[in-house]
Amino acid sequence: MHTAVPAAWLLIALGALSGGYCLVRMLTGTGRQRRTAGGEALMGFGTVVMALPTALVAVPRPAWALCTVVFAVAALGALRYARDSVHQLHHLVGAGAMTYMSVVMATAPAGHGSAGFAPLTAALLGYFAGYVLWTGARLVPAPPPPGGSVRSTGVSGAAHRPELARACRLSMGLAMCAMLLAV
Repeated sequence: MHTAVPAAWLLIALGALSGGYCLVRMLTGTGRQRRTAGGEALMGFGTVVMALPTALVAVPRPAWALCTVVFAVAALGALRYARDSVHQLHHLVGAGAMTYMSVVMATAPAGHGSAGFAPLTAALLGYFAGYVLWTGARLVPAPPPPGGSVRSTGVSGAAHRPELARACRLSMGLAMCAMLLAV
């Protein structure tokens, strides 16, 4: 995406940290948790690629075509499981948005700003802005159990704390908003 260099580096850091956290969740989870965390890790690392400042790193057009294919496959995977989980519908929208942004980057004139399809960009931006507000409202952690405190049970236990997963999803939603504003 064509953003200011400091904002791009912040998006890169956010995407790398979120992707890394989701990768840990994927490696330590089971079944549906692994699938969900894997999709979220892909989005995090995809954010890293898309946020690379074009003034510093020129991503070749074939790389954007590859990103388009990867995110389209991820969208099809999310579509497959959309009946099982409402959250998979969110993954479907996210993978679709990443596919759309990859197509925009692949077709943008070299050295110029991208120009996506304005109504689609606005709809996706509205969705992710709403998602950020909804997720942010749910970010407050649950109270500790009566008579005890919550203890971490190592990397695996800490990785699966619901408020950490929500914080990761919130940051990824914010990153999507920033990238869509740059389309």
